[in-house]
Amino acid sequence: MLITKTYHDVSSKLSNERPIRIFVISPVVPGYPQAKFPGVVCFSEIYQVTGPVERFAGQIASHGYIVACPSSFHEFEGPDPIPYDAEGTDRGNRYKIEKTVEAYDEDATLTIDLLTSLPGCNGRIAATGMCLGGHLAFRAAFDARVLSSVCFFATDIHCATLGRGKKDDSLERVRKGDMTGKGELVMIFGKQDTHVPRSGRDLIRTTLEDANVPCSFLEVQAQHAFIRDESSKGRWDAALTRSLFTFMLEVFERTVGRDLGPRIDEKEKLEHVC
Repeated sequence: MLITKTYHDVSSKLSNERPIRIFVISPVVPGYPQAKFPGVVCFSEIYQVTGPVERFAGQIASHGYIVACPSSFHEFEGPDPIPYDAEGTDRGNRYKIEKTVEAYDEDATLTIDLLTSLPGCNGRIAATGMCLGGHLAFRAAFDARVLSSVCFFATDIHCATLGRGKKDDSLERVRKGDMTGKGELVMIFGKQDTHVPRSGRDLIRTTLEDANVPCSFLEVQAQHAFIRDESSKGRWDAALTRSLFTFMLEVFERTVGRDLGPRIDEKEKLEHVC
């Protein structure tokens, strides 16, 4: 499908009252101006909405989803991308732990609110993101409106170090049941990712399974940032990215791509057969 790009500046209460710019990429079907599509929130890395993030979001939109990309660090600077160089990395990492977890959550809520208010959105919402954005997509799953979240190499979940004070409650909320009975979750990690060691991945998986969260947990032969097609520092794997992108689309198509009506848990006993 063809796509169009625009943005909305939305007022925030917790972020020094600085508005958040939310970039919106929408599919277009010529001759059908009243077409409605599901929405996807796409959370970025610590570099805000860069070229790789915009291209990733654009590919999702071209498959029939309205994609909203929030600028995560609007409290500190404008919506322009932060460079992938050493200074930009230091700046993004500094912002990541200066911003409060509550402000991150407000950004997610405002972005979902925006999507559901758009005339072309049918109100069915999914989320995705990479690195910092993977953690934010994980937290978006606490919102009952989010029917599925696909999280690429989400950082800081296992060590609970997101936000001001480097102390978040993501896994603690899972343990309390805040994600149970809500949407479907997909966690994707590279086994060579130095940001999330094996012990951290095991902790995340065990916590989700113990809380009975419907989750697919994928560990692949890749490093951190393997889906970034620019300035990946030699880690971009295009073939693997394409494969996992298809996996993500299957989840989105099944969970938000069509209206299945309310979910009824019939607790059907599985038959042990070969």
